Amino acid sequence: MSAIHEWGVAETARQLASKQVSSTEVTQALIQRCEAYQGMGAFVHFAPELALQSAKEADVRLGAGERAALLGVPLAHKDVFVTKTMPTTAGSRMLAGYKSPFNATVVQRLMDAGAISLGKLNCDEFAMGSGNENSAYSLVKNPWDTSRVPGGSSGGSAAAVAAGLVAGATGTDTGGSIRQPASFCGITGIKPTYGLCSRFGMVAFASSLDQAGPMAKSAEDCAVMLSHMTGPDLDHDSTSLDVAKVDYVAALHQPRLGATADKPLLGLRVGLPSEFFGGGLSVDVNAAVQVALKQLTDMGATLVDISLPRTELSIPVYYIIAPAEASSNLSRFDGVRYGHRAKDYDDLGDMYQKSRSEGFGPEVQRRILIGAYVLSHGYYDAYYVKAQKIRRLIAQDFQAAFQQCDVIAGPVAPTVAWGIGEKSNDPVANYLADIFTLSTSLAGLPGMSVPAGFGAGAMPVGLQLVGNYLNESALLHTAHSFQQATDWHRRSPSLLTPGAAA
Repeated sequence: MSAIHEWGVAETARQLASKQVSSTEVTQALIQRCEAYQGMGAFVHFAPELALQSAKEADVRLGAGERAALLGVPLAHKDVFVTKTMPTTAGSRMLAGYKSPFNATVVQRLMDAGAISLGKLNCDEFAMGSGNENSAYSLVKNPWDTSRVPGGSSGGSAAAVAAGLVAGATGTDTGGSIRQPASFCGITGIKPTYGLCSRFGMVAFASSLDQAGPMAKSAEDCAVMLSHMTGPDLDHDSTSLDVAKVDYVAALHQPRLGATADKPLLGLRVGLPSEFFGGGLSVDVNAAVQVALKQLTDMGATLVDISLPRTELSIPVYYIIAPAEASSNLSRFDGVRYGHRAKDYDDLGDMYQKSRSEGFGPEVQRRILIGAYVLSHGYYDAYYVKAQKIRRLIAQDFQAAFQQCDVIAGPVAPTVAWGIGEKSNDPVANYLADIFTLSTSLAGLPGMSVPAGFGAGAMPVGLQLVGNYLNESALLHTAHSFQQATDWHRRSPSLLTPGAAA
């Protein structure tokens, strides 16, 4: 039997259901591993006592014959999902020590399915960043090479799964923050269609873009988690989609019409946007992606050349719309009702200024200023309205592409993970790293990253798959079929000794 930390969500659930191991044993093993590798910075709040108590309760339920899908499986949550029993800081000093009176819907639904939590995972402050270097608490290190970033903003989630600290984790994706860290850390992650997962209880960055999703070792693990994270939540989230829940695990095993055992993707049309394979793509990442595409064709898929002509415009459009929404969302953190309040101030205006200057980090302040600027009188029409019009055109480009293909494939990021501090003084370089993920988010489409090989420095490379609205089943089926024929998702970093990441 493989080591417990090597199990994914689905395998852990199977072992627990068959009573090969108890939830307490699994949780204790993962707690020991988390403690050994705490220097990675993956957790901002580690809750071993709470997790063990939940594991003992899960064992009682398992012993009584209960069969909830995730009963006793240890997960952890990105620190932008509010939780009643643990603090939620969104990686910011502004919310230091904050504890919510309720659970986020995504957290509650996973709990209802029986999952337990080991704690809250580190992230870029208010989910703003591409490298997880903007957390107010600590850097997160990539377990494949601790001198490199894990990606952001869900870097803590990606690092924790890759290092075997948890079976799976929740993440959020505003412009690529599930897919890019999943690629950098060699795990699987999916951003669902906008509105498929409730945003209730998720600390807001950009409300028209933010979306929760699972991060785990495999497509099967993501399917298990996503099946319980989704569903209407109209009483709490007006953007929640009123669509029926889907059993994504069953969709993994639903054969395509006419497919055979050796050609499970027969008839699948895979679109390759020419804009994703231009001069900005590094040679090593392109090589790994090309090998993955060859694997898809060996499994029966057909590659189709397509175009997403406004891909380059996604960067300026995103960095107008997202900061604009952030400046509005973060205005609530003023030191009055909750959040950091400056100790010394002269009047109300001085309190606002000092509290926000002390509570928000440099990247958050930068985006608030950009957002306030593009929404100001005289610039609203020139910037914000124009960006929204181009956003609609970007979405139309995707719909035109889906007339020619079933899924779209390409790289997740132009390069493998870069060194810690390498881009700290160049925010634009960080923004450019999201070139292949932003357009999908602007269009509200589902997208995922699937481990697909290694590039420079033996660092992981992810294959991005993008589907049409509410077509997560096709993405997961494609990814699962690919993972049945490859073992990239089974590779794990060789952390030399406990504490090596310190």
